[in-house]
Amino acid sequence: MDADHDAGVIAVDLDGTLICSDSLHELACSLLLQRPWLVFLMPFWLLRGKAWFKAKLARNATLDVTLLPYNAALLQWLSEQRLQGKRLVLCTAADYLVAQSISDHLGLFDKVIASDGLTNNAGEQKREALDREFGPKGYDYVGNSADDLAVWAGADAAVVVHASSSVQARATAIAQIRKVIPRPNASLTVWVKALRLHQWLKNLLLFVPLAAAHQLADLSLLWLAMLAFIAFGLCASAVYLANDLLDLESDRRHPRKRFRPFASGSLSIQAAAVIVPILLAASFYMSLHVGKVFTVLLLIYFLLTCSYSLWLKRFALVDCLLLAGLYTLRVIAGAAAAAIALSFWLLTFSVFIFLSLAFVKRYAELCTQMEAGSSKVHGRGYAVSDASLIQALGIGSGYAAVLVLALYLQGETVTKLYAFPAAIWLAIPLMLFWISWVWLKAHRGQMHDDPIVFAVKDPASLIVAALIACSFVLATTGVPQ
Repeated sequence: MDADHDAGVIAVDLDGTLICSDSLHELACSLLLQRPWLVFLMPFWLLRGKAWFKAKLARNATLDVTLLPYNAALLQWLSEQRLQGKRLVLCTAADYLVAQSISDHLGLFDKVIASDGLTNNAGEQKREALDREFGPKGYDYVGNSADDLAVWAGADAAVVVHASSSVQARATAIAQIRKVIPRPNASLTVWVKALRLHQWLKNLLLFVPLAAAHQLADLSLLWLAMLAFIAFGLCASAVYLANDLLDLESDRRHPRKRFRPFASGSLSIQAAAVIVPILLAASFYMSLHVGKVFTVLLLIYFLLTCSYSLWLKRFALVDCLLLAGLYTLRVIAGAAAAAIALSFWLLTFSVFIFLSLAFVKRYAELCTQMEAGSSKVHGRGYAVSDASLIQALGIGSGYAAVLVLALYLQGETVTKLYAFPAAIWLAIPLMLFWISWVWLKAHRGQMHDDPIVFAVKDPASLIVAALIACSFVLATTGVPQ
């Protein structure tokens, strides 16, 4: 569809065109992470106009332009046009400071035209700026949105990039289409990945107090636990989305996380900003039907995860302790939802086993960074040389959890709850094997970043889980006569 054309100038839009993201939204996320206290000034900046707002963001938040999700297909085409003698101009509504940084990084553009703190270089203003510089019809224009229609109307030809079908149709009606680079569809799979629906498996911990108290047959309590499960899942998904927005730069530096939907530009930051409050509202509305205590615990979970995303994840060891606490909080919330008294032994076991899993997660990340040749983990308080220490702490925590389970089996509670408590002793060697197995796989570099995901996919882990469940069923029912 690349028609023959003689225009010597190609003006290129930035947001949603040259990059598969929006630099303004990227700056807002960076500001929230780097200088969150300035977020309260943003409405006042906006009162002075969009151009001023963009300028203040660009000067108060740093953006590593080398990591932005650039449109590879467009960059290749622009490089070909430059070799043919075309003059490339980056013409964007983004602030000049951001646009010039991107231009310097890419080394493709001969000139930059952008917002300057006074004039917002968008729509008609962008067209007028290009007309003044190159004359009406003296340029081709590369854009993606409805705001670009005014510019396409004044251009000699249009290059439509990642536009919706309606925008493309309107552009065809007002301009000669020189080239179309279609937008990849954001499939349901991409959203499932972004919402981390597989992480909802962690919320099965809400059912642990019911199982430990032998109350799973109580349908009314089971229904409350199910509502709690969904409420926690919605809240967790909202937090995952928010955390991904705050972790954009760190994720883009990571060998695997750089393919996450927001880091790669597959999904827009704006979409997440809309969905997060909807998920949170639904989560807390549902929690109110479970109970006030549960709602308070859900709120604590939300606040702790926000603190983790904004601040606490930067501190070595504190991050792992908090992750273990968030796992354990699910167990506590499950007990609150069903109004069941929480066992001291269950709580203690939870703290140690989840601390071990938190250390596995961090150890796997350190090993990945080590393989990539990095000396530190961006956005975390660790050096890759800490890996051996994290490994020792994690193995010790896992074995401590097994010790707690063994001590629990000596208590009077076990004889009251189980018809054949000796069967639970099978869980001791099984747990010892599993803890050792997880750390062996991590040591070999075969551990997923998240041990829960690993456990669900690992055949050995699934067999161990099934055997442990059988031991508890046998302990509950007793040996058949």
